[in-house]
Amino acid sequence: MFTDKITALYCRLSNDDDLQGESNSITNQKAILKKYADDNGLGNTQFYVDDGFSGTNFNRPDFMRMMEDVKSGKIGTIITKDLSRFGRDYLMTGQYIEMVLPDYDVRYIAINDNVDTLRSENEMMVFKNVFNDWYARDCSKKIKAVFKAKGQSGKPLGKPPYGYKKSETDKNVWNVDDEAAEVVRRVFQMCIDGYGPSQIAKALRNDNILIPTAYEQSKGKGGTRPFRNPTYWGEQTINKMLDRIEYAGHTANFKTKKKSYKNKKKIDNPKSEWQIFENTHPAIISQHDFDLVQELRKNKRRIQKCEEVNPFSGMVYCADCGKKMYLCRAKSINTDQEHLKCGTYAKRKDECSAHFIRTVVLEELVLSELRKITTYVREHEEEFVELAMQNSIQKQSAELKAAKKRLVQSEKRVSELDKLFTRLYEDNVSGKISDERFKMMSKNYEAEQKELRQIIPELSQFIEASEQKNADTAQFIGIVCKYSEIPKLTPEIMHEFIEKIVVYAPDKSNGHRTQQIDICFRFNVMTATITADSMVYDKKRKAA
Repeated sequence: MFTDKITALYCRLSNDDDLQGESNSITNQKAILKKYADDNGLGNTQFYVDDGFSGTNFNRPDFMRMMEDVKSGKIGTIITKDLSRFGRDYLMTGQYIEMVLPDYDVRYIAINDNVDTLRSENEMMVFKNVFNDWYARDCSKKIKAVFKAKGQSGKPLGKPPYGYKKSETDKNVWNVDDEAAEVVRRVFQMCIDGYGPSQIAKALRNDNILIPTAYEQSKGKGGTRPFRNPTYWGEQTINKMLDRIEYAGHTANFKTKKKSYKNKKKIDNPKSEWQIFENTHPAIISQHDFDLVQELRKNKRRIQKCEEVNPFSGMVYCADCGKKMYLCRAKSINTDQEHLKCGTYAKRKDECSAHFIRTVVLEELVLSELRKITTYVREHEEEFVELAMQNSIQKQSAELKAAKKRLVQSEKRVSELDKLFTRLYEDNVSGKISDERFKMMSKNYEAEQKELRQIIPELSQFIEASEQKNADTAQFIGIVCKYSEIPKLTPEIMHEFIEKIVVYAPDKSNGHRTQQIDICFRFNVMTATITADSMVYDKKRKAA
């Protein structure tokens, strides 16, 4: 038992309280609390201070330390300047003052609010706590409004990601941090070269490169907490880095939100709610390389025991079932035996056929086709542009027309349903239809309207993307110009030129095995159809 219990003098200051000036400063609170304790004969005083913590958050370091001392029987009295210093959540504040502290025989005093649990009933305390809670809610709304206005103006809301630093003259301007930017470029290039996040992280660990938080600390920022291993890069860190559109020179605001002014936990917003402002700061990664990395990451490859990444991983599809064909390779088989096979057949033999293709054959076919088409583009650019545009229009015209028609119908139906809801409600009020009938019909209408409202943005996005593809031929030509020759097929080259490869089941009707392969080039420029037995380039190109 403690005979000389502590008089806890608790001080709290949040960033919002700072705006009110010196009256709520920690120094001022300490002076008021100490004087009150001395004047009222409350000895053995000890300060507990939380500087920079919101009153709606009760996970404050010194508040929790004080409550541990309460539960240990060390504290006899707690004094604060007012109730709001203790907390601004009226439910939690009331629970602590009226239930928790009395259980441990702890007296509570709020000087400016005339609250003393030993000497009065404190009838007005609950109203003061509600007002303090309302104040926190009101401050939260005002801060959100300021942040929203700032975010909508294109200014960055968060701190610069690894690779950037704030300008010394304007905190809303990001400059490239050359040292960290080199690491970012290396990460993106390794991804383009076919390495996965775990392999990239391992390479950075082996080279003893500081992780972002440790690097920030080495520059005199980011606190002083020690790191167990400041060079241990994790796969998650690499994933986040590869996803950040900021590295392409764009600002992305409203990527996250907080659940409420009381619950500070951040949750991710869907990408449809992001606001992206292009070319707001210097790019570390070119737009082409950033887009290429996103394309590569769509076709995530599982880690292979072999060190070399196969360029066909995630790119080859079965013509019959439409599913991806998976790579069969191992150290126990040589390169000539590696092959791609239909994944559906491997799991459910009755749903597809057992066709496969060896990777060496596919590589030779694709490499030959790439060399031919790049040579053709360089030598006959105008003819290629005309051919590519024709193919693009042919493929998209039917799909685009159908999508536009469905979009008009969906929007019209949503409008019709709004009118039907109104009419249905009026019929129910007038007694023309029963309540049961009204509930059933309105439920069906609501379900239909909900489904249509999900379809409409998807159709709009498809139409926009399809129309954009008609103008992408020039980008394909730009990629061709990057390569004077293609000596080897790499994951980077595959994803820059090719959208997907479709493999058909082999045909043995004429006595020997032939196999059709469609190579669908990116940007919808064309599809080349070739056969696996003859290696003959088929000049007939059909729409992708």
